[in-house]
Amino acid sequence: MTRWARITAFIIVLQTLSLDALGELRFPPPEFESGYRFPQTTSPAARSAVYEYVDAAVLLATLLLATYLILKRRSRRAVYALMIFALLYFGFWRDGCICPIGAIQNVTLTVFDSGYAIPISAGIFFVLPLVFTLFVGRTFCGAVCPLGAIQDAVLLHPVAVPRWLESGLRLGAYTYLGTAVLFAAIGNSFLICRYDPFIGFFRLTGNWNVLIIGTALLLIGLFIGRPYCRFLCPYGVLLRQMSRLSKWRVTITPNECIKCRLCEGACPFGAIREPTGDWPQGEYKIAKRRLALFLLLLPILVVSGGWGGYTLKERLARVHPKVRTAERVYLEETGKVEGTTNASKAFRATGRTSEELYQEATAIRGRFALGGALLGGFIGLVVAGKLVALSVQRRRSDYEADRAGCFACGRCYQYCPKERERWNKSKEVVAGR
Repeated sequence: MTRWARITAFIIVLQTLSLDALGELRFPPPEFESGYRFPQTTSPAARSAVYEYVDAAVLLATLLLATYLILKRRSRRAVYALMIFALLYFGFWRDGCICPIGAIQNVTLTVFDSGYAIPISAGIFFVLPLVFTLFVGRTFCGAVCPLGAIQDAVLLHPVAVPRWLESGLRLGAYTYLGTAVLFAAIGNSFLICRYDPFIGFFRLTGNWNVLIIGTALLLIGLFIGRPYCRFLCPYGVLLRQMSRLSKWRVTITPNECIKCRLCEGACPFGAIREPTGDWPQGEYKIAKRRLALFLLLLPILVVSGGWGGYTLKERLARVHPKVRTAERVYLEETGKVEGTTNASKAFRATGRTSEELYQEATAIRGRFALGGALLGGFIGLVVAGKLVALSVQRRRSDYEADRAGCFACGRCYQYCPKERERWNKSKEVVAGR
């Protein structure tokens, strides 16, 4: 099946809202004993270095174009067209690999494994969106990310999610990020790539469990805007924090805000913040006390989270294949199980002693104990930060797009009366010429 055939198939899928996964066998199976099940190929073939640089150039070009369309031209239609192009190119044409989200693991492995060097393309894909977000906000999310585009394409009837619930659900993205970094650093496991929910649609093949997860997210995405981006995306965590520092960002109206609230209803991501007034004296005092309490709770939450992560060290360590092999070999040597496995056979074929394997497994468990404690402490810190944010209020005189939560999709432009007024004036000037 050619790439263009797969792109055509996906367009049909979007039109009919039905999802179908097609298998693809790239190489003839070797001769094995009867009953052997040949594994599905889930990774694309290696690409030429030239194509990797072409992909990086396309990424840079689309980020530049997205910045212009979102901040300067302010056109939702143009942004949507670029989003579809990014979906077809980065999603279907490039098989969804490599992407900035998965590159988190490449960067992590480069830091913790001296024998691994990150591919240039992975480094570029990881850094470029972050740099753009630092200066111009989340234009990558708005028009370039294929994972966001596939969710945006199926959004039909958006339903608002309460702000308190969204803040709580977003904890899943922080947990996912921390766990993925831990597994890449210690377990040599690329968790993000293994459970990418939409990679199966881009390649029209893959693990059925992951396809089911992706299908569920797309079904939820019919009513909840970009559920993966808002509540699970680990790269989105980094983009949220970088966008808080951005010098330029999405502004809903080109001049003054008339407080019509149309932009608030148009945003499917709950990213529009309403104007704030002065807090009543009584409520202000309550907020100050609450802030003091949450600041006192901060170290308690961090320590509690660290302890909780430490207690999970055994479960986390079993992700590593050496730990699983050591446990199996121990069970076989102590007579607690019968027979052998492929992993235990392969270990014995190396001629090494079981004591050496046990020592390595113990060392790995120790690293997971430390890593689990750090992961738990990180999650506790995030929870404490969210609680502290409840008692902090930034003054706003107009309706504004939240720096961290705005996906720069441009929907609010077409609903703003002042923006439409600007468009009409621009048309009159063009007509007058």
